[in-house]
Amino acid sequence: MSEPKGRARNGSKASGVKLDAYSHILPARYFHRMRQLAVDTGALRRWLELDALHDLDARLRMMDEFGDGYQQVLTLSSPPIELLAAPPDSPALARLANESLHALCERHPDRFPAFVASLPMNNPDAALAELAFALDDLGARGVQLFTNVNGRPLDDPAFHGVFAEMARRDLPIWLHPARGAGFADYATEDTSRYEIWWALGWPYETSAAMARLVFSGLFERHPHIKIITHHLGAMIPSLEGRIRLGWSEQLGSRTAGDDLTRLRSTALPRPPLEYFRRFYADTALSGSAIGIRCGLDFFGTDHVLFGTDCPFDPDGGPGFIRETIRVLDTLDLTDTAREQIYHGNLLRLMRAETKG
Repeated sequence: MSEPKGRARNGSKASGVKLDAYSHILPARYFHRMRQLAVDTGALRRWLELDALHDLDARLRMMDEFGDGYQQVLTLSSPPIELLAAPPDSPALARLANESLHALCERHPDRFPAFVASLPMNNPDAALAELAFALDDLGARGVQLFTNVNGRPLDDPAFHGVFAEMARRDLPIWLHPARGAGFADYATEDTSRYEIWWALGWPYETSAAMARLVFSGLFERHPHIKIITHHLGAMIPSLEGRIRLGWSEQLGSRTAGDDLTRLRSTALPRPPLEYFRRFYADTALSGSAIGIRCGLDFFGTDHVLFGTDCPFDPDGGPGFIRETIRVLDTLDLTDTAREQIYHGNLLRLMRAETKG
């Protein structure tokens, strides 16, 4: 992976590479197949409206605003593969996604220096096989998992193998929320209203998945596992006190039947908050300075990565990039810390190096 020269054209004061850890794309061949498989094509309206999501030329033109120093690590956009294809068919769909992402990186290494593999998680054996192929044969620098697998939690024993293998390989997992309008806000209703399922449901999904991984003992089994949480750890940083004093210190005091107090002294020998701080997190908060400051306070600069959620902004691509850079450049950070966030931390996680 080579480091590009030059400064961004948008006036950013930070020089050097800005490596976007969480930008989404749907390669053309994969997007075509996704549209064939979608049961509710109306649900794809948002994807169809975003040219920079599936039109490569539009994507490259959009990136031009930010100069040669701006690069993207590509991740496949939702919906999850396991939501589109049943277990017998999801491995082929994952293979198409990964080969398509690899091809984009091969064609445009100066724009897309790396990609993150997608896995057919509703077929755990095939997921492990695809993990090996994508990382060993295609050179993916990690894998993307969603916060549940068609409603099945990630701490289910069926998925232990994926986490164990990523820990063994010392490469990161990108964790993306998954929740749709069919997840109602109240038990008396059939669907979520006002897009609450997305605005509030996705942060909850991420936070719940993080908690399940923590309390299931994942970080005791794999102390050095690397998991990058989308949207800066969701609800966890802002609820630090609630987690530390209200939850962790009183775990089991509100629940009958489960011996949760024993869990604190056996499976989790350390305070739970310590495990939550082991996650990594991106800055994809729609340009929220308040949220990014909170996330930095919680995780520290060595666990925060520049990520934008491109192209899901009102401008169809550049908006979140522009606003995230603006916020990072106005925060009271040392030059070293800013460089860590912009590219250093992600390169370290992916075990990649820049070359002058």
